[in-house]
Amino acid sequence: MLRAIQETVEYIRIKTENFKPEVGIILGTGLGDLVNSIEIKYQLMYSNIPNFPISTLEFHSGKLIFGTLNGKNIVAMQGRLHYYEGYSMQQITFPIRVMKGLGIENLFVSNAAGSLNPNFKKGDLMIISDHINLQPDNPLRGLNESELGPRFPDMSEPYKRSIIKKAITVAKNVDVVCHKGVYVAVTGPNLETKAEYKYLRLIGADAVGMSTVPEVIVANHAGIPVFALSVLTDEGFAEDLQPFSLTDILATAAKAEPKMTEILTRLIATL
Repeated sequence: MLRAIQETVEYIRIKTENFKPEVGIILGTGLGDLVNSIEIKYQLMYSNIPNFPISTLEFHSGKLIFGTLNGKNIVAMQGRLHYYEGYSMQQITFPIRVMKGLGIENLFVSNAAGSLNPNFKKGDLMIISDHINLQPDNPLRGLNESELGPRFPDMSEPYKRSIIKKAITVAKNVDVVCHKGVYVAVTGPNLETKAEYKYLRLIGADAVGMSTVPEVIVANHAGIPVFALSVLTDEGFAEDLQPFSLTDILATAAKAEPKMTEILTRLIATL
């Protein structure tokens, strides 16, 4: 892994003329338009980057974008990787290792998620304050490379409280409804049954999704502060569960995306 990370980092440095990003951003399902706010300097297709997994989803572009956003040098993944695509946890989180090697000091993660909390409605935003991992594997399983992080990383603050505090202030200043809650990660790709939604709510989750947690675990292992924001694209309320489709989810994400972009853009400036 160390050799692969080094090879990939060296390739990217050559292609980007040693551009050093301060912030890494992962853009979730239906949320790729944030790149329109970036002053782009370089773009690399995942398929051209050595050792980099390729997104298999048609609505994930599969580009690594380098540029500036509100005065900060950033690298953004326009298209993330998921366990349900068939990748290992190590492959899914490989880009985090690479971004660390490139020099990022903070990681911002976005995703589309289903609301489990009846007070959180479709189209709202939710800052992730903690998570529950129900995915069947862990990206840190196997031999630990001490150069990447400790064998048993602490997870008492997986999402940086000081950044969360700033984000809440930013949301209030721009008059955007932004809840704070617990995200639960499941395998997917199927959506949940009524009984499963009820169970996830009972164990303390406010929103459910199929991503984010592996990347956050690896970021914490690497000592990178994390901020994560969910766009709530559907409602998994067991008492009144309504069918919904990917088309509905993408449409809701697109409608809510300007609010997410506003918060992330303003928040980056405070770092």
